[in-house]
Amino acid sequence: MSDASSSATVSSASVPALGDAILAGERAALARAITLVESRRADHRQQAQALIQQLLPKAGKAIRVGITGVPGVGKSTTIDALGSYLTAKGHKVAVLAVDPSSTRTGGSILGDKTRMARLAVDPRAYIRPSPSSGTLGGVAAKTRETMLLCEAAGFDVILVETVGVGQSETAVADLTDFFLVLMLPNAGDELQGIKKGIIELADMIAVNKADGAGSTAARTAAAQYQAALHILAPASPLWSPPVITISGLTGDGLEALWSKVEAHRARHEANGLIAEKRRRQDVKWMWAMVQDRLQAKLRHDPALKARTPELEAAVAGGRLAPTLAAEEIARALGL
Repeated sequence: MSDASSSATVSSASVPALGDAILAGERAALARAITLVESRRADHRQQAQALIQQLLPKAGKAIRVGITGVPGVGKSTTIDALGSYLTAKGHKVAVLAVDPSSTRTGGSILGDKTRMARLAVDPRAYIRPSPSSGTLGGVAAKTRETMLLCEAAGFDVILVETVGVGQSETAVADLTDFFLVLMLPNAGDELQGIKKGIIELADMIAVNKADGAGSTAARTAAAQYQAALHILAPASPLWSPPVITISGLTGDGLEALWSKVEAHRARHEANGLIAEKRRRQDVKWMWAMVQDRLQAKLRHDPALKARTPELEAAVAGGRLAPTLAAEEIARALGL
């Protein structure tokens, strides 16, 4: 079920109480906490850090799955069907998003709430759009904090969707344990346009829309993707990414899809690789937040805001070397 807007006003004394309410599974408290961590106010940031620190020991137990795919592949339909399949099996599912378009336009992806019609009204599900501003690194950091809050609230499956294309795939792969790439049946054209880097990130490829007249094309595409994967060295010696066919529309193949996710988790968890991967992700999270803070200072420091356009104009006009301009900005940042 998607959350309503909620005030981020929280006193320092009430942060522990908010954390306790989240641990008790109170959805209003979860919505309030997420709004708090998304706030850019300095006092809210301090409160959010205290809240995350309080809840961190209770988070981390969920299965984290990243999902990407080209526009038109049916991500929302598939996530709606997969999420509903999982809630019917007794799981609590949170759907989060990393939206690079929000870093450019300030928009959000509220449309996804309407496209996931079943999950939007499912009491065992929770849909949350990505933050509405900031750098991609900052958006991913806020999504990570939201993921931890959802885990502390008892959600045991986190589905993180990339809404756009490009760097968001890498950002989501760095947030999750398992990275699922959805593909369309027309493999001939798609295969030419696939970024090798995205395929290298994939733990599984699922060819969607394998229903009706598309079934044969989907099976052909799956065979071609499987052949393409054989060329690449697998990211893990324990796992060769499988290629399956599914239909987000009918739900066919979703049981097989989830069994692969569970098999991957069991195999990697038994060897300590899930914990190891998450430790590496935490280090990347740290540096993403450092970068976000530096860029925030660039955006909001009055002296820097006034000087930066002058430096940019001087560099663009050939009057100042880029190295000298960068040095002046670095000195202003105390670097």
